[in-house]
Amino acid sequence: MRKSYKYILLNAAGLLIAGSLASCSETDAEKDRGSAPVIKYARMCDSDKADSLVVSASLGTRLAFVGDNLGDVQQVWFNDQKAKLNPTMVTSHTIIVDIPNLIPAEVNNTARFITSTGMEVNYPFNVIVPAPRIDNMSCEYAKAGETVTFKGAYFADDPNVPFTVTFPGGIPAEIKSLSEEEVSVVVPDGAVEGPVTMASIYGEGSSSFRYMDTRGMLFDFDSPTGFGTTGQWWHAPAFMTDDSSISGQYMMLNANKVTMSADGGWDDSNFAFEYWPGAWTDPVTYPAGIGDRLFDIADFSDFNNKCLKFEINIPAENPWQAGAMQFIFAGTDKISFGNAGLDEFGNNVAGCNNTYFQGDNEGLARGLWIPWSDTEAYHTNGEWVTVSFPIKDFVYGHNGTGADKFLGSKEDFASLMIFVVAGGKTGVDCQPVFKFDNIRVVPN
Repeated sequence: MRKSYKYILLNAAGLLIAGSLASCSETDAEKDRGSAPVIKYARMCDSDKADSLVVSASLGTRLAFVGDNLGDVQQVWFNDQKAKLNPTMVTSHTIIVDIPNLIPAEVNNTARFITSTGMEVNYPFNVIVPAPRIDNMSCEYAKAGETVTFKGAYFADDPNVPFTVTFPGGIPAEIKSLSEEEVSVVVPDGAVEGPVTMASIYGEGSSSFRYMDTRGMLFDFDSPTGFGTTGQWWHAPAFMTDDSSISGQYMMLNANKVTMSADGGWDDSNFAFEYWPGAWTDPVTYPAGIGDRLFDIADFSDFNNKCLKFEINIPAENPWQAGAMQFIFAGTDKISFGNAGLDEFGNNVAGCNNTYFQGDNEGLARGLWIPWSDTEAYHTNGEWVTVSFPIKDFVYGHNGTGADKFLGSKEDFASLMIFVVAGGKTGVDCQPVFKFDNIRVVPN
């Protein structure tokens, strides 16, 4: 039996192709019209699982139903959800179809096949709805009493088993609004650092990210979990504490509200955050809490599976519409605080310079963020939001094309520069203000 199923798998595509070539003869739909469809079994379309027969599958799964007289099937339903049926995926003996990625309102554990003449055949099949999947949180550092939005999938409410959101510490949150892919809640009092959990009638899921995450903290501008205001900044940014603060002090770019040109012209005095490790010593040292190499205070050993994350606040009255926000990590062989020469470990260090990330063409690999368009400025309406960039996507150069040099080891993560400049896209003259806090590196 196992051998015959594999034979069917290998020839399913052939059946479809053969049907499409027979334009001068009777089609499968014409041949099967008036005959009752017969479903013999269902199997997965995944090549690793295709010889396994199935009687249930999750939302979004692609399946092959195998039987006879299937050519005239016009509709396939799973519970009360109609599937999108591609006619080229229907033959007399095979129907390939995706289970709709929507939670059914009525569950009858049946797949229904309907022909052009209205003939209907039911086949027992159980659609599995996964537990809630949490993708992101609008602000991971939101304070108690603030409303936040989670995005994900399979947020299912049921009158008998209500949907719940629980913050770390086992504290339930008040739900303000709910859809299958989005839920807004009020952050409860007493919540502590950790994953957020959601539960539905279909199970329980937890976030991979953490609320109030302190892992891999590089700069919180307060200490002790990250650099305060004593780090080795080349252009000292403004450090502020006011009513808009999210967690103590934050760092601000363009506090003077100067104009950025439409092409994102170079202005590192107002639009750059530059942390370089080292000191004006011979040999160069890395004083703790002032000039550390970033890879000594956070784990970059598996950097391709981590992301740079931070909270940002861009006021509505100072929106952003020019220049790319560039995120540039580099080793001490490319940039360090102090003079070029040797450091305390005998390594060659580059010293202070502003050429290390430029290169002959596009220069050192970096992440680019351009959320604005030439017709619409970007701002966060004066609210703090969490932004995340996978380090594996740091492949761009200064003007938005491919980089010349790439991040290859944890030693390439000694420094960090955030510079709003260039990016290869022209916008509109603007006076953007950027507030940053809790710059960290965490697992994806």
